[in-house]
Amino acid sequence: MSPLSFILLPQPRQLEWRAGTFSLQPGKMIVLQNQPQALRFTAERLQAALKENFGLSWEIGAGWAIPSTLAGATMQVVPDQIRQPEGYQLEIIPSGIYIKAHDPAGVFYAAATLRQLLNQMEKPELPCMMIRDYPDFPARGVMLDISRDKVYKMETLYELIDRLADWKVNQLQLYTEHTFAYRAHPIVWENASPMTGEEILALDAYCRQRFVELVPNQNSFGHMARWLKFPQYEPLAEIVGEIQVPWGKMQGPFSLAAVHPGSIELIRSMYDELLIHFTSRSFNVGCDETFDLGAGQSKAACEQLGKGRVYLDFLMKIYRDVSRRGFTMQFWGDIILQHPELVPLLPRDLVALSWGYEADHPFDKEGEAFASAGIPFYVCPGTSSWGTICGRTENALGNLRNAAENGMKHGAVGYLNTDWGDNGHWQVPPVSWLGFAAGAAYSWNLGANRSLDIASALSRFAFDDPSGSMGRLAYDLGNAYLASEAIFGNSNIFFHGLQAPWESLVNNPKIMGAKIDQTLAAIDSAMAHLEGEQMARADAALIRREFSNTARLMRLACKRIRMAQTTDPTHRSALAKEFYPELETTIEEYQALWLARSRPGGLEDSLAYFRHARQPIA
Repeated sequence: MSPLSFILLPQPRQLEWRAGTFSLQPGKMIVLQNQPQALRFTAERLQAALKENFGLSWEIGAGWAIPSTLAGATMQVVPDQIRQPEGYQLEIIPSGIYIKAHDPAGVFYAAATLRQLLNQMEKPELPCMMIRDYPDFPARGVMLDISRDKVYKMETLYELIDRLADWKVNQLQLYTEHTFAYRAHPIVWENASPMTGEEILALDAYCRQRFVELVPNQNSFGHMARWLKFPQYEPLAEIVGEIQVPWGKMQGPFSLAAVHPGSIELIRSMYDELLIHFTSRSFNVGCDETFDLGAGQSKAACEQLGKGRVYLDFLMKIYRDVSRRGFTMQFWGDIILQHPELVPLLPRDLVALSWGYEADHPFDKEGEAFASAGIPFYVCPGTSSWGTICGRTENALGNLRNAAENGMKHGAVGYLNTDWGDNGHWQVPPVSWLGFAAGAAYSWNLGANRSLDIASALSRFAFDDPSGSMGRLAYDLGNAYLASEAIFGNSNIFFHGLQAPWESLVNNPKIMGAKIDQTLAAIDSAMAHLEGEQMARADAALIRREFSNTARLMRLACKRIRMAQTTDPTHRSALAKEFYPELETTIEEYQALWLARSRPGGLEDSLAYFRHARQPIA
């Protein structure tokens, strides 16, 4: 294989191809020259890759007494030579493979790069090269929504963690509202298939072995409806009833009442149970989108002090409790940014999370606001998969790059790539892999990865498909929304086509003017790549089903929009006769696919979002 045909995820900062090759021979060893216990798991993963790809059985050994003639690969932690945290040097010469790194994590990342190279070799021979690499962002995370409405099975999480760690992601958060099994609050989670304490302990250990920090995440102010709907918690609600939100109105309760003393007591009782299960010393307390603040119990306080001050006062109560427990508090920064005069009042030992999900989100402005006040912050873009069924590829890549560019510009200490599940969590997990892969690449080193062929990297390293077909399918299917020329923020036409009430469809100029023929052609063109795929994953058949059903949902959305667009009652009736039976068949498959990777809790809530599509038109 020519060096030019190699692809890596992420691409390293510096790669120099050299003359010659190193032949991978039987009887060699993987030598851990220091810190053998810290490097043992990394060596075992390399050992497994050699066995899987070429049938080689290389013994692992430690120390300097092993003859150099036996050493096929050596690993060494040398912080005095490799000065950047998590940085490494990977050198391949005719006599062997040499890895030097700042720390054990750097050795792990060097070995991950090496394993990607081995995966692309047609014969047991590596080209000589020198790679020098280290990350742009100290923290490079992924956040999975496990509250709206999917709680993933443990095997789903384990498999994803393995992939993310290989892509040099070093932080994972599970966004939680009600899906941790609090023993003191069983009514909240009893039908949600929650994460148990035992599962968190196991997940934390699994992450640590792969140099991933499992950060606890529990929303603690807004987004508390799953708690406040129960009578014993309802007195803590800011307001029960209709709430004004930026996109219209919604039914409360939603947020805790900042002025009610029971609110902070509830939060403390949650933290008492949750935090002991994590080794991380960071904690994301949420506190975003407190839309109803000042509408009920805190109205008088907000009129007297201002909404921003009341928000900050409650945030500081949480901060003091979190700090007392020895954690660094992370919180979503959207509300405090609405009150820029209060940003300088934040403590300097918390971390603000600047989030936004459109390609043109003002990460520059928000980063400047936190940086100028001396507040450490993360940039938090997203996969653009939620609210779409199939993803929004063009928007996702723009959003993820924007966050990396402006995070680096203003000195962000982290990059948290979010994958939400709003309105039923209709996207299957593989739809989000494109965003995960791109975010991993851009947050590791934007300069080297800005022009990365995402589709090819995705195909090989997410789908285990050397043909490139599956990466191209996911990429193109995620761009099918563009063909409609009906563009929506934080969603797409397919989502509106199936979730919007009938009246909203027929009264929406974008929907009524959407180019459905072109959109259907774009779906068909993307799905044609399924014919050439060569996936080696154990779940390849499941992935084919997931994308096939995703395409069926997209086509059904187009059919429903076409019913809205037609003025001919006979034509509309004919379309309806096709639509409703096909919808039910597709929903049956949707349920089966959900249960293949996720727990049953939340499935009924997700299915409820099909109610408008299922309703016969007049």
